[in-house]
Amino acid sequence: ESLWNAPLDQLADSLIHAPLGLERMGYRPLEWSHRADLAPTELDTLFRQDWVRGTVHDPGAAMMGGVAGHAGLFSDAHDLAVLLEAMRRGGEWNGVRLVRPETVEDFTARAFPEEDNRRATGWDKPGLEEDSGASGNAGSWSSFGHSGFTGTLAWTDPERGWTVVILGNRICPDSENRTFIDEDIRTKALKIVDEALGFPDRFVPASDRVGPRP
Repeated sequence: ESLWNAPLDQLADSLIHAPLGLERMGYRPLEWSHRADLAPTELDTLFRQDWVRGTVHDPGAAMMGGVAGHAGLFSDAHDLAVLLEAMRRGGEWNGVRLVRPETVEDFTARAFPEEDNRRATGWDKPGLEEDSGASGNAGSWSSFGHSGFTGTLAWTDPERGWTVVILGNRICPDSENRTFIDEDIRTKALKIVDEALGFPDRFVPASDRVGPRP
């Protein structure tokens, strides 16, 4: 915001959403969408004393007016898939160069490869142990994505060539709803896609591994 002298929501619209043709992605969705099209997340009995619908669930982002770097961005599955596809293809979609390939590579590589930390600078990465992380055992080591508190999972794999978006309403009616977590719905869905495309499990017996984990 300081460099561009503009607020984050306007920058996102002008630099990312508009060039990619994303008409159903943005902050403050009640300004560009109908409330009936927005699923409620939680009956908030502590902070807002009402159903959270069409406004950001995260209280900190809500107190910032619904626009924050860590929360507040709304989207439908199609537009989110387009954004992930642009990242999977090295920052380009339909002839539009969003970012440079080397920028995508930097932000999707493990940030601390010498430590037991799976995350990249800008994205989540596969778990370093079997049956761990947001993607479970699905996808290659080069895959990356984001898992959201309210039930979102957006994951893409440059090596295997797939993108999956799940917009699950995990915390409805409240955050005590653990069905998505207890049943591993999101990781199982990714595994179904991986297996349907004929890809092997990322984890192999320790005796068969060659070299360290990426």
